[in-house]
Amino acid sequence: MKIFIRQIYIVDLEANKRINFMMPLGDDNSLRKTTPIATYILIFLNIIFFLAELSGGDEFINKWAFIPQRFSTHFASDFLTIFSSMFMHAGWMHLGSNMLYLWIFGDNVEDRLGKIKYLFLYLFSGTAATFSQYLFFSASNLPNLGASGAIAGVLGAYILFFPGQKVNVLVGRSVVAMQSIIVIGFWFILQLLSSAGSFSSTQDTGGVAYLAHIGGFASGLAIATLFRIFEPKSPA
Repeated sequence: MKIFIRQIYIVDLEANKRINFMMPLGDDNSLRKTTPIATYILIFLNIIFFLAELSGGDEFINKWAFIPQRFSTHFASDFLTIFSSMFMHAGWMHLGSNMLYLWIFGDNVEDRLGKIKYLFLYLFSGTAATFSQYLFFSASNLPNLGASGAIAGVLGAYILFFPGQKVNVLVGRSVVAMQSIIVIGFWFILQLLSSAGSFSSTQDTGGVAYLAHIGGFASGLAIATLFRIFEPKSPA
């Protein structure tokens, strides 16, 4: 499966560039009231799935990754890949980068929403991300995998709930405290600019699924907005 090996390399290279340019190291958790059990479980599942990937090789990837062309023709038998693909990754750098973002930003969103709503937001965002990419590349036979879309949804919720939260970011060799709206907003702008290149070619050649990131972010922001609108009001 040579084309997938090349795709893995491109994803890892892009993740490495992102980390070297601006890597979040942590945020302010002083107001967090609960232990982020759901976030820990999600990180654990991602690691377990990746280890299973390494053990199972191409056969495992072909079975559990989301492949748009195959999904189009075998919807029923491929339904579970919508979810299983969210817990798979294209390399150690891809896994590490995603888990770092989930570790830093997921706990605060879980604390705000509660475990059930948080897990719903995560899975819904991941699903929306998958179909955002599928909408434009439904004929692709390349495996789509990774938690990036679901985590993008967590970022969308975070920027809504904690726009002024301080995030320590490694920029070059310096650690700088920035507001989350700047850190995540800059990340989102990069996704928009990068996704423009996806429309300049009629071929899906692999690499980073920027459209999935945008779809996941937008869905996470929308779901978090609905949760905030309908959350119980505190008594005066």
